Amino acid sequence: MGDVLAGSNAVWEFEPDAVVIRYGRGARGSRLLQMLGERRVPHAALASVDLEDGRRGHVVLRAAPRAGADPLVEAAGGQLKDSADPYRLVVPEQFSTLAEYYRDELRAKIGDPGEAAGRFLVDAPSPPRSFKAYDAKALFDGRTVSFRWFWTGASSAKWKAGDQSFPVEELAGVDWRSPEMLHGYLRLLRRNGGGPQPGEPDQDPAAVVFGLGYGPVHESLPFAASVLAAIRSVRVRP
Repeated sequence: MGDVLAGSNAVWEFEPDAVVIRYGRGARGSRLLQMLGERRVPHAALASVDLEDGRRGHVVLRAAPRAGADPLVEAAGGQLKDSADPYRLVVPEQFSTLAEYYRDELRAKIGDPGEAAGRFLVDAPSPPRSFKAYDAKALFDGRTVSFRWFWTGASSAKWKAGDQSFPVEELAGVDWRSPEMLHGYLRLLRRNGGGPQPGEPDQDPAAVVFGLGYGPVHESLPFAASVLAAIRSVRVRP
């Protein structure tokens, strides 16, 4: 077991070639981080590490992943709140010297921060995964994404198109808009522009829309990240 730095939202364990992050499970914590549970982040996946002033007698040790290294961050596209940032450790101010030490240690082990990762270096949440959107149940078994429409929420265009299945080999990516914003959705992007030209998400059979209580971040974002990782694995497979 490596050295450990404990914060109010997570514990970071420092291994020779990685940081293992274990997220807190308190009732007031982020449900996304609670769902993630534990993540292993290789040093090669990191672009930077900084120490910032926090709130009410705390400091924040914050890392940033290298572009293309973490499927969860790629799928999130900068839409996560600070409280749900998986690379943020909130530490009591009396341990700021220790946090500064680990910041410097990590900085010394990071490679060229400007170089994007050629593949994902942090594991995505593993399939199978599912969640309820406003207009459908979304399912992913590791190979195929399925949308099963709800007659109470799906548009007539989606209902007419019927339930949808998308093998990951036919997909180029995902477009996730947080349910914490207006008009949140998850859209699957077709490879080579396959399928009809996408319209509004509520009319697009390759998209599901979110709503109050539907498609929450802790369910829909891990789903999107899992699908994205599967798509990329197909691309890099020899």
